[in-house]
Amino acid sequence: MNSLGWTIIMKRGCLFCSKETVNIKGTKYIIRDRLAQGGFSLIDLAENATTHKLYAVKHITCHSIEDQNVALREIENCRRVDSENVIKVIDYELKGSADIVINTTSDLYIVLPYYKNGSLADHLLLRARKDDHMPEAQILQVFLGICNGLRALHETKPVPLAHRDLKTANICLSDSFEPIIVDLGSTTEARLQICGQSEAQRLQDEAEERSSIVYRAPELFSVKSYSTVDERTDIWSLGCVLYAMCFFHCPFDAVYEKGDSVALAVLSGNINIPENSIYSEDMHELIKYMLRMDPMERPFIYSVIEKTQDLIHKLDGRV
Repeated sequence: MNSLGWTIIMKRGCLFCSKETVNIKGTKYIIRDRLAQGGFSLIDLAENATTHKLYAVKHITCHSIEDQNVALREIENCRRVDSENVIKVIDYELKGSADIVINTTSDLYIVLPYYKNGSLADHLLLRARKDDHMPEAQILQVFLGICNGLRALHETKPVPLAHRDLKTANICLSDSFEPIIVDLGSTTEARLQICGQSEAQRLQDEAEERSSIVYRAPELFSVKSYSTVDERTDIWSLGCVLYAMCFFHCPFDAVYEKGDSVALAVLSGNINIPENSIYSEDMHELIKYMLRMDPMERPFIYSVIEKTQDLIHKLDGRV
């Protein structure tokens, strides 16, 4: 089941004239629009028939018990994380029972908040069309919110979690422009001890399926047979997010668009900061700080937050 990004894919006046409805835990929702869709899942804009409040309803079709368990894990992960900068599950219901042997499917409906401002990817796309770069101070404030959400994931008890698919399309923007990390479908236990080739290959295959290629950490492209992988995979992705906030695209988007090997580009360790960058050398250094090839040299989220706060204070001093 591929991870589903939150970028709006279609917007029409009357997409569901038939007024399709769905009942979730006894509450009736009227489907108003299709927001996004992926391989086996989609997100609809839905109106609570009683309160008329709008929500995003994620519908996942499960073809096996394994699919079902993975989908339910997304809800469990959301409920384990307590942060204003991480999506909250409002309600859910599993209908039917998936069984690959007798070819039956189940349907999981998850009720989530609706963010009318869309994703950070949407916002950056609009700015890119006008070549309208965000001011450095604004970038750092939004980025700090993303860091706080990620810290909550990395501090989860009893074991830390890693998002494993952090990207601008998986960060929504609230009415007050606060960033909200969404789509915890790829989230997993952060710290893994890899013992042997089969375990390494399993993690590599999982990353290929669940982690967007241009945001994927180098250690997930070529997992070593005897190694440790931890939450610092997210720090690499976080560095790519900050780069995109500054320059409208991830460091490896151009490689992907040309059809060249993203894996080779990532593993080369070359991060090119545009020569015409309007941002400070401190900002460039913060990006490079997170995009260290060796995961053992890459910082944990606490150090990234500290550096970001220092940079915010430095900017405030200049003003």
